[in-house]
Amino acid sequence: MKGRGNFHEEPGVGTVECFPLKAVESELISIIDEIFLHWKEISFGPIIQGAAYEIRAPKRPITSILDGYLTLDFGKWHMHLCVGETRGEPGFPTDPDVAKIRRCSKVELYRVVREEGPVSWGCRMFNGLGEQMLTVLLPNPFLDGNSTTDKPDWKCLDLWNHLRLKFLGLQPDDFDQKSARFIHG
Repeated sequence: MKGRGNFHEEPGVGTVECFPLKAVESELISIIDEIFLHWKEISFGPIIQGAAYEIRAPKRPITSILDGYLTLDFGKWHMHLCVGETRGEPGFPTDPDVAKIRRCSKVELYRVVREEGPVSWGCRMFNGLGEQMLTVLLPNPFLDGNSTTDKPDWKCLDLWNHLRLKFLGLQPDDFDQKSARFIHG
């Protein structure tokens, strides 16, 4: 298969091509900030066996960092992602083994490949146990809202191409336009 990422099979998902990024605080903040500049175009949440949260942001989040946690504040609700060193509060320190589990240890851009080419594009973060913290589903040429479309809109790959260039130094890849239709996992 064509591409510069690492291909592997994931149970219930199929073939996934991953492009690892640096799981360091500054890089994690940068990628999250960059992705959420496009809050109107993305959906996000954990995607695990048996549950897929496809949350849409009501507005661009205000971000802040405290004790290694990046907060994304959407107004009526917010979320915290452990992206850096967390120590706890004076008198209530975080156990170093627990801190290691909480912190993002792996982040990647990815694309799901079916038959002849990719059908889904995104970014995922995992904690120190390898559990998913967050998946961001990037705009998809085969989806128009919640339904599939017969004619792919390849302009939807603009954010994917932007993130690949900015964080990986990779130019757009013709492989991204090889699929003719959406195939759900």
